[in-house]
Amino acid sequence: TTALTLKRTEIRQWMESVAHRLGRYKAEHNLILKEATTLLELALWKANLNDNEGGVLESEGVRTTRGRRKRARKEVCITSGASIVIKNVLPFLYLKS
Repeated sequence: TTALTLKRTEIRQWMESVAHRLGRYKAEHNLILKEATTLLELALWKANLNDNEGGVLESEGVRTTRGRRKRARKEVCITSGASIVIKNVLPFLYLKS
C-alpha cells in the first residue's frame, strides 16, 4: 500500500503541474491574443486610411490643414469597420475552456 500511495501522490503532483502549466499557457495566449487584436485593428485602420484619406481631403479642393487631416483620420478610424472584423475573427482565436 505504501508503493500505491507513493504512486498516487506522484500522479497527483504531475496532474497539478500540468494544470499549472496550462493556466500559464492560457494566460500567455490571452496576452498574445490582445496584442494581435490591437495589431489587426491598426492594420485595418491603416489600410482603410490609405484607401480613403486622399479622397476625402483632396476632393474638397482647399488647403489641407493639420486639424482637417487629423479629423479625417479620426473619422476613418471610427468608420474603418475594424470592430466588425475583430468581432468575427476573435471567436476563432479564443481557447475553449
